Amino acid sequence: MDPTGLDLPPLMAAFVFGLLGGAHCIGMCGGIMSALSFAVPPSMRHPARLTGLMLGYNLGRVSSHMIAGALAAGLGTLVGGVAGELRLALQVLAATMLILMALYIANWWKGLLHVEAVGRRLWRHLEPLGRRLMPVVKVPQAVALGAVWGWLPCGLVYSMLAWSLAMSDPLRGASLMGAFGLGTLPALLATGFAARGLGNLIRHPATRTIAATLIIAFAVWQLWNLWPASPSPAHH
Repeated sequence: MDPTGLDLPPLMAAFVFGLLGGAHCIGMCGGIMSALSFAVPPSMRHPARLTGLMLGYNLGRVSSHMIAGALAAGLGTLVGGVAGELRLALQVLAATMLILMALYIANWWKGLLHVEAVGRRLWRHLEPLGRRLMPVVKVPQAVALGAVWGWLPCGLVYSMLAWSLAMSDPLRGASLMGAFGLGTLPALLATGFAARGLGNLIRHPATRTIAATLIIAFAVWQLWNLWPASPSPAHH
């Protein structure tokens, strides 16, 4: 048994969801990555420095996601402790949010935009902190800015936080969000380094459709496993 209590399948699934959500990440955060790259003075814009800055931004971003995951899972622990019957409701909510995330990725329905509006109040207070860190020329600055950026309102992140909430364990919630954050790295690094070929592939409608279908299938499987087993004939 794994002493950490971390199940590999959910972490792998979260990582894959990060990869599959790359199209949305490029659309929402790709511009930020490109702007941060070009904000570096030309005399300092060499590959080694840019690589360090790009990794620094994402280290800070993923760290914030992990903190949010731990907080959400901690809240789930409190809720489950007060009313144990709500645990099933949290698990259904998590699967439902995954379906909404899939619809969002595929551009089939944008209902998650309403969920993003919830986080905009917090973002209004954090955005000025990020502006004070620019222009970024050192890795510690990049990490700090990434940590602020990690709280940017995002429907995909909120969907994963709903899953963390159902985990009801801060360590598991943080690990889940960390795996998801690592999955988003390829898409964001592609935009940061202007890798247009990979970016176009991730944004392609067919890629979005495949990604959404896989996420919906996983969510339906989760809901199916939550469905109570039918009583056997011996109990009639």
